[in-house]
Amino acid sequence: MKLGDLLEKMDIEAAAADMEIEIHGLCFDSRKLKAGELFVAVRGYKSDGHDHIGGAVGKGAVCVICEQAPGINTPYVLVKDSRKALAAASAAWFGYPASKLRIIGVTGTNGKTTVTTLLKRVIEKCAGAKVGLIGTNINMIGSKELPAELTTPESFRIQELLAMMVSEGCVFAVMEVSSHALYLSRVSGIEFEVGVFTNLSPEHLDFHASMEEYASTKSILFSISRKSAINLDDPYAPLMINSAAGQVFTYAVNDDAAELVGKSIKLHSDKVDFCILAIGSLNRIELRIPGMFSVYNALAVVSAATLLGFDIEIIIAILQTCQGVKGRAEVVPVNRDFTVLIDYAHTPDALENIIKAVRGSTHGRVVTLFGCGGDRDKKKRPLMGAIAARYSDFVVVTSDNPRTEVPEAIISDILAGIEDPGASYRVIVNRREAIYWALDNSEPGDVLILAGKGHETYQDFGKEKKHFDEREVVTEYFENVKCKM
Repeated sequence: MKLGDLLEKMDIEAAAADMEIEIHGLCFDSRKLKAGELFVAVRGYKSDGHDHIGGAVGKGAVCVICEQAPGINTPYVLVKDSRKALAAASAAWFGYPASKLRIIGVTGTNGKTTVTTLLKRVIEKCAGAKVGLIGTNINMIGSKELPAELTTPESFRIQELLAMMVSEGCVFAVMEVSSHALYLSRVSGIEFEVGVFTNLSPEHLDFHASMEEYASTKSILFSISRKSAINLDDPYAPLMINSAAGQVFTYAVNDDAAELVGKSIKLHSDKVDFCILAIGSLNRIELRIPGMFSVYNALAVVSAATLLGFDIEIIIAILQTCQGVKGRAEVVPVNRDFTVLIDYAHTPDALENIIKAVRGSTHGRVVTLFGCGGDRDKKKRPLMGAIAARYSDFVVVTSDNPRTEVPEAIISDILAGIEDPGASYRVIVNRREAIYWALDNSEPGDVLILAGKGHETYQDFGKEKKHFDEREVVTEYFENVKCKM
C-alpha cells in the first residue's frame, strides 16, 4: 500500500515524504518493527515513541508519523495526535472494516462483559447472523475464540480484529469500550451503530484525574454513536444523554420516565425474574443470573437490541435461554450444603452489588474473600474493606494481583477501611491458602464469594503471571478432602 493511501483520512500538519512510498506494514513498537514498515511514534506512560525513531529507522522503517520533527534525516509525516493517526492508518491498512459492520459499543464501570456477551447471543438468534466480540474475557469471531489482554486493545489490533470479522462473514460486532480506549483514541474513526451506558462508579482514578474526567471520557462513546441506550437511574445519565449525537433510548428501574422500565422484581439465589414495561408492551422475564445488577444488565441488552430493530418479545424469549457469564456471579459446583460464587468484582460498587445480591437470598452467612490489585488506584482499597465488612458476616482479606507492590502493604490499605472493632475478618496473604481456609470454615447455608479474579486464570506477581484458576483451586480442595476421608 502506498503512503498516500494510508494518510487518506488523517489530519496532517506537514509532510516531508513521497506519497508514493510503498508501505509493507504498520508498527508502533520499535522492538517489533520490520524493514519496509511505517513507524508511528506514540507517546506512552513509560516510554515515548519519539525517543525510538532512530532505532526504528535503523531497523528499516521507510517513513515515520510523529508529533514533532525527528532529529534525523528520514521521511516523516507530522500530525497533532499520533494516537489518532495510528487509528486512521490502521483503519486504512485493513480497508476500513468498521464501515462494513454494525458495531455496538458498551461502556460503564460494571456490567460491560455480561452485557456484551448476552447481546452477542441475542443478536445471533434474532438476526441469524455471525457476530464478533471484543471484550475483557475473550475476543470472538462467531464461535471462534481468540485471546484478549486488554478490555479494548490498541487501535491497530481493533482494526485487525474487525477485518477478520468481515472476512469471516460477521455482520455485527459487539465491543466493550473502556475509558482508556476512549481517552487514548483507540476507537477513533469508528462510528458505532449503538452505544450503551451501564453505570459509573469510582474506578481508574489512578489514570483519570477525577470522577468528572472519568465520566466525561466515557461520554465520548455517545458522541460517536448513531443511537444510545442509557441507564437513566445512574447519576451520570444526563451527561451521557447530553453527549449523544443521535437517538437516545433510556432504561431504568427507579425512573418511570425511561422508555424501558423493570418492574415487579423478584430476586432469587440463582436467578431474577421481573417485568419489562415498554411503550405498548409488558413482558415477564426470568434470567438465570442472580442479583439486582442482572436486572440492569438485561434491560441494557433489551434496549440495545430494540435499537437494532429486533422485536422485544423475541429478544426476551432468547434472553431467558441464556446462561451466565464466566466469572460473573458464577456458581462453582461443590456438592456441599453451602454455595461458592466467583465474581470479578474489583471496584467498591461491584463488590457492594455482589454482596447485596447474595445477602438478599441466602439463609446462612455471607463470607467474602477478596483483595485489591497492585499498581492501581489505592483510594478504593479502604472503601472496599469498609464495604466488605459492612455487608458481609465474615471477610477474608487476601491477595489479588499484587504486581510490583508488596501484598502486605495492599492488605494494610484495605484494613484501614475496616473501622468497626466488632468486624469479623481474617487476613491470609496467600490466596490459595485463603480459599482453603474459607472452605474449611464454611457452614451449612453459607455463601462464599471469591471476589476480584472472576474470569482470570492467573495472578500477577512482579512482572510475572502465574497460573491460578479459582475453579481449579476449589476442585483441588475437595479432592484433598476426599483423600483424607
